[in-house]
Amino acid sequence: MARRRKLGRPGDQRRALLRNQVSALLWHGKIVTTEARAKEVRRIAEKLITLAVNEYDKSIKVKKDVNNEKGQTITIEVTNDAPSKLNARRKMMSYLYDLREPKTREETKSEYKERNREIKHPLIEKLFNDYGPKYRARNEEKNCVGGYTRIVKLGPRRGDGAEEVLLELVE
Repeated sequence: MARRRKLGRPGDQRRALLRNQVSALLWHGKIVTTEARAKEVRRIAEKLITLAVNEYDKSIKVKKDVNNEKGQTITIEVTNDAPSKLNARRKMMSYLYDLREPKTREETKSEYKERNREIKHPLIEKLFNDYGPKYRARNEEKNCVGGYTRIVKLGPRRGDGAEEVLLELVE
């Protein structure tokens, strides 16, 4: 029977730790952590990436009539999620933390707001737009599914001697 590791923490702290590390892994592509934590993070991250791989291309284009500020009716084309993709998006949003794009040094506050105005949930969009197509092509090329993460052992941590590992997404 599959059992989850306790990681020496109460349930609420353990869930918060895992949510944070999974969000960081998917956002940055790699994290350094202990071996037990990495194995738990890997389980969750693989499931979320599999959701993205299966659902990223299920969108529907719809024509919608809207009124502009002058009172004129304009027809615009909107992309909506299919019901299965919407369900996958909501599952991801319920688990992952909502990370924001960082502001660059050269960028003003107004430029940063303008750049991020269209994207409501950047991490979810990254899963669907980047990881979904990338790993679907990899799955079709290698004729397999899963295996989106890699654990590389780095040695014992200075201080407490815990085994440190690098958990990264494969190319």
